[in-house]
Amino acid sequence: MKSTFSRIFSVMALIILVSVLGIGLSFRAMAQGFFNDEREQELKANAQAVSELAINYALAAGAGYTETGLAFHMNLTFASMVSGTDTLLCNTQGQVLTCSCQKLGCVHMGMKLPEEYVRYGLQGVTGVGKLDGIYDEEEERYYAAIPCTMSDGTVLGLVVVSQPVRSVDVLLNQITEMFVVVAFVMLIFAVIAVSFMTRNQCKPLRAMADAAKEFGHGNLKARVETGGDNTMEIDELALAFNNMANSLEKSEYQRQEFVANVSHELKTPMTTIGGYIDGILDGTIPPEKETQYLNLVSEEVKRLSRLVRSMLDVSRLHDQGIPVEQMTNFDVSECVGQVLITFEHKINQKKLDVQVEFPEYPIYARGQLDSITQVVYNLIDNAVKFCPEEGTLGLKIRESGSKVYVSVSNTGEPIPAEELPLVFDRFHKIDKSRSLNRDSWGLGLYIVKTIICSHGEDISVSSSSDATEFTFTLTKVNSL
Repeated sequence: MKSTFSRIFSVMALIILVSVLGIGLSFRAMAQGFFNDEREQELKANAQAVSELAINYALAAGAGYTETGLAFHMNLTFASMVSGTDTLLCNTQGQVLTCSCQKLGCVHMGMKLPEEYVRYGLQGVTGVGKLDGIYDEEEERYYAAIPCTMSDGTVLGLVVVSQPVRSVDVLLNQITEMFVVVAFVMLIFAVIAVSFMTRNQCKPLRAMADAAKEFGHGNLKARVETGGDNTMEIDELALAFNNMANSLEKSEYQRQEFVANVSHELKTPMTTIGGYIDGILDGTIPPEKETQYLNLVSEEVKRLSRLVRSMLDVSRLHDQGIPVEQMTNFDVSECVGQVLITFEHKINQKKLDVQVEFPEYPIYARGQLDSITQVVYNLIDNAVKFCPEEGTLGLKIRESGSKVYVSVSNTGEPIPAEELPLVFDRFHKIDKSRSLNRDSWGLGLYIVKTIICSHGEDISVSSSSDATEFTFTLTKVNSL
């Protein structure tokens, strides 16, 4: 399996290589087209100049001037040497009368151009081809052919100026060689730059992989560095990874704490049940007291059953939430009032002063009635339990905007500030002395928060020397 570095490096190197080749080939093709056009235009201009020169010498010879032929040949040879071309002066049938060779009577004298060159040349033509019968048959040449036409329209002959194609190819090859050298240097530089860049980009990814491996081996403190030279996307990924790591660490801590708390809470009743049963079996407990101790065992079993049922309910709420079909509209005041009535005996026992602030008209909310009833029950039960003798129990319902606020308060010892963030945790008991309280598991407020959160609502707690108050919200509706 390829690494991220090798994949990025391979793709980038391939892109650079293809780009360099594409640019090189395109440049060569463009340069070759440019040189071809320039060469044809230059040859045409040279042919036109030779044509005018030939006409002038023909006119001079007709006027009686001597040695015109030798002078014409010398000028033609000089002009061809300067321009690096070969020039032929032919009659109208294509037979060579003179050429630009330095010696008179060269091998080209008397040779004849192919008929098609003569036919098109008398009309004026430029192109690339092989001048068969004159030059090397395998050699392609640029050529320009134009007629020598007098002012009266008489055609004296044909001028053909040519140059081997290889002369341009030599120039193109030199340019190509220079381009290849420069491109090779730039390619090496680009490869080094890409290698450095991809390694830097892959470094944080490798660090995340190493941190993940550390997590797999149980090191929950492993984190990835953020900032520095990281790109924005890599930095966001690193932050997300660290947030996930924090969440996993917290979850693992909660799991370990949960197991420890469950083990602690189950240890005492299981020890008690085992002790009573062993005492009955080995005769330590006399027969006349067996019923008494069996009743105690039954109570412990019921308490364990309630614990398991509560834990299952919480787990179900976490996994499934509140089914939509079970959500109904209900009167909040009626729900709270009915729960309060069930605590009448306990309230009277502690001689509590109950202060109720309900609106004079019904306030309706939407939720699962049984779950909300359990929330109110747990909060009132908790308030009554911690409220001192002749203390005050407060219930308040108010509405604001689209929410209904339900508050349950009690006087008494305030919750320490460091305990407030923990009151809704599983098995957390505010009063440590109550850890021996056989009626308390420390799950009541945790179940309350779980139910409220399953409804998509909020719950909060505040505590001062005057009172401790729990407040939760519900979604307000207009009617049943």
